[in-house]
Amino acid sequence: MEVDRREILRYLGYGREKEEVPVAALIDSCVEELSAAVDPKHLSREYQLRILPDGTIDGSCFQVKSRSLSRNLKDCSQVILFGATLGIGADLLIQKYNKLQMSRAVVMQAAAAAMIEGYCDGVCSQMRQIYEGEGLYLRPRFSPGYGDFPLKCQSELLDALEAGKRMGIKLTDSYLMMPSKSVTAVIGVSKKPYRCEVKGCEACGRTDCIYRRDP
Repeated sequence: MEVDRREILRYLGYGREKEEVPVAALIDSCVEELSAAVDPKHLSREYQLRILPDGTIDGSCFQVKSRSLSRNLKDCSQVILFGATLGIGADLLIQKYNKLQMSRAVVMQAAAAAMIEGYCDGVCSQMRQIYEGEGLYLRPRFSPGYGDFPLKCQSELLDALEAGKRMGIKLTDSYLMMPSKSVTAVIGVSKKPYRCEVKGCEACGRTDCIYRRDP
């Protein structure tokens, strides 16, 4: 599983600045320790998609009104529900260093965030190749919390994936997932021969986020 170092630095707030030698060494050490501790898993299921007359997105197992998700799913006839996690190992390491070495905990948090995104990118790239072999094209994954796609939809996506039983993902009362380094997303499936590679920050309307990726 490859980890994008630039993403780790972005989460650490470096922007385009070069990290200092001690920070570079700490990043390498954290990535190595995390790689030995995580247990990445993913699930996906495909459902029929309908856009109702009132603008409601009907993904068979969930219904929601969201302009940003509607744009993402334009010309799609199916959706893939996607879920992934690094497992509890990453959380245990972060909790451990929160007590022992705060600087390492901060870098560990950033490295784990980059690691789950890198894992999801790798899995989705493989899925894209399979679907394109069948003449179908995937939209970029779109997660609850992006734009106006409400975070509370996490519950319906996790239930449909049986993520609690199959991957050990639980949901808090505030709709946050545990293990924390977990992802749910909707991926549109279309017969239109084009796809958009926009991911993450570029798909999100929160331009004031301190972790936002530079254009």
